[in-house]
Amino acid sequence: MNLMITAVAAFLFDALIGDPRSKFHPVVLIGNLISFLEKFFRRDSDGYIKKICKGGILVSLVLAISYGAGVLILILATLTKSLTVKIFVEAIVLSFMISPRSLAEAGRELYYLLTVGNLAQARYKVGWIVGRDTNYLNEAEIVRATIETVSENTVDGIISPLFYFAVGGLPLAIAYRAVNTMDSMLGYKNEKYFYFGRVAARLDDVANFIPARITAILFIAAAFILRLDYKNAFDMMKRDAHKHPSPNGGYAEATVAGALNIQLGGINSYFGVPHFRAYMGDPNEILEPAHILGAIRLMYTATVIFLCLSIII
Repeated sequence: MNLMITAVAAFLFDALIGDPRSKFHPVVLIGNLISFLEKFFRRDSDGYIKKICKGGILVSLVLAISYGAGVLILILATLTKSLTVKIFVEAIVLSFMISPRSLAEAGRELYYLLTVGNLAQARYKVGWIVGRDTNYLNEAEIVRATIETVSENTVDGIISPLFYFAVGGLPLAIAYRAVNTMDSMLGYKNEKYFYFGRVAARLDDVANFIPARITAILFIAAAFILRLDYKNAFDMMKRDAHKHPSPNGGYAEATVAGALNIQLGGINSYFGVPHFRAYMGDPNEILEPAHILGAIRLMYTATVIFLCLSIII
């Protein structure tokens, strides 16, 4: 029960305080550690097997240090011999591992920019949260990019850290966040990271496998509560989730697309090169800024459902 009290407190801290931008933020520190070790291990001249092995060593070191940091935080909090202090410390640190407010703020800002017709600023801002080229996106494509980001990040930015916190406490939640950060920094399919980042990318796929499918179920339940099309959400999950290039990303995107009766996916451009992303859902409704708010409501509702179910279980 203490774990779930801590999780709820972390969610409330995030809702009230948000994710402070600081060089001492735990995820920033994890990123700095990854960058330091990358400089030490990665060499362009290495063969592909050596790159994979070195990348695996980096992953192991980052995981060990991150998990160890979580254990140390727990030890220090326990030394106070106050359950309240222990829960407070854990909740604060866990709040840094989740990002519902950051996701919501980014989505709402883009909604506002689009509703006032500031397409140029919307293109600029959406470039902060997606990796695709954004200079020539129209309104519908900006809406699509935002909803896809909110959907996918509900998995790795909220449900996965809370899931691993429920399974193994704060150390495992921090270790998961390290896995996700390594994937975001090293898991690229380009010449530089294709082999060196392979272990990080595959580990992220494994870590998100169960939480992604839980998130899809949560989105369906959230659609039911919000009186959205929960039946279509379920149908689109079954039909389209496996089409996504990621083994996990489609479960969030397809379900949200079904709930909102929209279509996600299509042509994305990366460094001027177009790539086709499988369609998720049917275009029953034209993509509009209001759909961004629908995705945010689904994200928050799914999170609350997860916390409630965790407490009950």
